[in-house]
Amino acid sequence: MKVLHLTSGNLFGGIETMLVSIARHAGSEPGLDTQFAVCFDGRFRNELEASGAAVHCLGAVRARNPFGVRRARRVLERILDLEEIDVVICHSSWPLAIFGAAVKSSGRRLVLWQHAPNGGASWLEGWARQSRPELVIFNSEYTARTAKGIHASARRAVLHCPVTLHAVSDHLSASERASVRADFDTRPDDVVIVQVSRLEEWKGHALHLHALSRMRDVDGWVCWMVGGAQRPAEERFFEKLQDLAFEWGIADRVRFLGQRADVPLLLEAADIHCQPNIKAEAFGITYVEALSAGLPVVATALGGATEIVDESCGILTSRPDVDEVAAALRRLVVDAELRARLGNAGPARARALCDPPQQLQRLHDILRPVLHRETVSA
Repeated sequence: MKVLHLTSGNLFGGIETMLVSIARHAGSEPGLDTQFAVCFDGRFRNELEASGAAVHCLGAVRARNPFGVRRARRVLERILDLEEIDVVICHSSWPLAIFGAAVKSSGRRLVLWQHAPNGGASWLEGWARQSRPELVIFNSEYTARTAKGIHASARRAVLHCPVTLHAVSDHLSASERASVRADFDTRPDDVVIVQVSRLEEWKGHALHLHALSRMRDVDGWVCWMVGGAQRPAEERFFEKLQDLAFEWGIADRVRFLGQRADVPLLLEAADIHCQPNIKAEAFGITYVEALSAGLPVVATALGGATEIVDESCGILTSRPDVDEVAAALRRLVVDAELRARLGNAGPARARALCDPPQQLQRLHDILRPVLHRETVSA
């Protein structure tokens, strides 16, 4: 079965991380011949190509430019014919709106992989609804529950994101760990609390920093904030976070590392992962990556986080509350035994949820009935 994954490619976040994982592990499922199509050059396309994946560029597309849209659709139609694609998976409403009609008119099976809750009655959602997919894949039970109005007549399935997991060979020696830490003015015996996420306010960066300000009396911790601004609003938010760190008296203990391509290495060199969302995450790939690296996770009991983090591997706060987050972090910073116990359970939890070969086999099983127009169970 030839499958084309279709997305914009202009940003790099959870969807792109998942697709890179699919590219890296595509050979583990012989029933899938996997290719990718993007509209923009950048880090995402580079990482796909570095994995050895077949990547097609459709050309830059802006929804407000109908000539560019028609040109990209023609490019896509040629690729579908030349590569004899069977199934096209649109990752989110944007590619479905732009390319859904072209895919359906070509006779290929159209699938939507929904990575976020229903966006409501926006113009984009309305446009996307004009192209009914034969199947909607949801990245979590939470997304499926909150997206009841999305193509209600289509078949539905839930599939947790395939995520590239840490291998035993990835673990750093004591000297390697110390070397990574030294690059960020961090001592070998510091307890490193890391947050790896896009610079969007709802991901809880400010709440995280506020909680850390309640822990100024606790010695020996350092925070790494990993993630760079990709849009103007994110640049303004980044400046705000730096100001808050100074205002709350913790600027000397917080390192803003910016956009990084070596996140697995940074997780291996850290001790605790904290992302206290103030709004629900549809799934939360960074939680899985942290668990895979053996880090206990502190998260808010919202959305997809509740399907990933449990008491065996982390601490869920009941709400996005500064006192609860501070208490959870304090417990983990001062109690090395608790950190070790929760961290040791993380890799098995990550494998059970998101092991790429396992999830790609499931993807094949989900898509096969669509190709043959059989019944798909959710």
